[in-house]
Amino acid sequence: MNRATSSLLLITFIATLGGLLFGFDMAVISGALPFVTDQFQLSDSAQGWFVSSALIGCMVGVAFSGGLSDRLGRKRMLMVAAILFLLSAVGSALSPDFTVLVAARIFGGVGVGVASIVAPLYISEIAPANIRGRLVTFYQLAITAGILIAYFTNYLLLQHALGNSSTIQSSFLQQLFVKEVWRGMIGIGTIPSLLFFIGLFFVPESPRWLIQNNRIGEGSAILERITGTTIDAGYAVTPTTSSTVNFYKELLSPAMRKPLLIGILLPVFSQFSGINAVIYYGPRILNDAGINISNAFLNQVIFGLANFIFTLIAIWKVDTMGRRPLYIAGSIGATISLLFTGICFYTGATNNIALVISIILFLACFAFSLGPLKFVIAAEIFPTQIRGRAMAVSIMAMWLSDTIVGQLTPILLGRAGAAVTFFFFAVCCFLAFITVYKMVPETKGRTLEEVEGMWGH
Repeated sequence: MNRATSSLLLITFIATLGGLLFGFDMAVISGALPFVTDQFQLSDSAQGWFVSSALIGCMVGVAFSGGLSDRLGRKRMLMVAAILFLLSAVGSALSPDFTVLVAARIFGGVGVGVASIVAPLYISEIAPANIRGRLVTFYQLAITAGILIAYFTNYLLLQHALGNSSTIQSSFLQQLFVKEVWRGMIGIGTIPSLLFFIGLFFVPESPRWLIQNNRIGEGSAILERITGTTIDAGYAVTPTTSSTVNFYKELLSPAMRKPLLIGILLPVFSQFSGINAVIYYGPRILNDAGINISNAFLNQVIFGLANFIFTLIAIWKVDTMGRRPLYIAGSIGATISLLFTGICFYTGATNNIALVISIILFLACFAFSLGPLKFVIAAEIFPTQIRGRAMAVSIMAMWLSDTIVGQLTPILLGRAGAAVTFFFFAVCCFLAFITVYKMVPETKGRTLEEVEGMWGH
């Protein structure tokens, strides 16, 4: 491994810590939710607010981070995200009441919103064309790693709390890790937050952002150092769109209408696939199916492991097989597995291995298609001068959908039942298949500048 490759991988690893915190912050709630609900006597709608409050923060983060990343740079915004993650983890763990807890969750959501735009955007701009899909997919792998870490630490802390360990003498630590174990579950996030913040001091600014802002020598030097290449000869630097009116004028131009529609629909279908019903409400779904809470947490670990492992397929094949074939295969597989999950609930066959297998198959299909490829494609299809704010529109659509799903899922589960809920998600996955089959072109192996040319830009 040469020096440029080592440098590129290290920078990618640090940037993807934003994805790890994204996954952890979202998934840790599945473990904390039952205990927060009991402690604060939350209704179904209050549970939905607790889960979706972070998603409100996500939308706030998305709303300002796209434009600021175009003006101030990608690295600075990643540092803002790291600080917000840290404040949220500490604030949640020490919150004296439900109101403060929700406020801390909103801070964390803002951090997630910033990271969900800027991290994949930053990775796409430092990566060479032949492995860009693979490196951006590492971001999704980091999200699944964060989810897995959250599930695993939730399970371990629950086992510790149930044992009511007498080894901890401090009353503060007893409250944090035994009496109100949800505080420890969320508070563990302080560790990766600190690592992310410290690591960002060792990465450069996005070379394409520097070049776009007329710092051509500096940007070209960084690009050559970490990839061994420079911007294609003849690439015209177009000034970053500074006016909001000009930005929307360009984004809504005839050449950009198709990529804009793709950039909105793929994130929407990703969230309506049912993934967050499994992440947020997995223990509740399994507990309602007759699986006790401890075993439900263990099954969540298994689900998280499946999600992580099958994301490796996307990393392996995204730059060889391509984006389209992976997405088409995964969306069809997700549709079938969700239908089978719904049938399990409809027929009452929930207290056996069939239900767990069907959910694992859904996670596997999601992990190599609907999950990672929305970030890969959205980070490729917009021109550099508007990429940050265009990504913000795309990711805003994702978080709006996520907020709706977070509020809708407990209501659907409570009123319509799990079978109808999973049938609904199956329909959404089939619509995702139709969208990709009809609209999404293949972008593997093309430079970002060549992708711009595909739209006649």
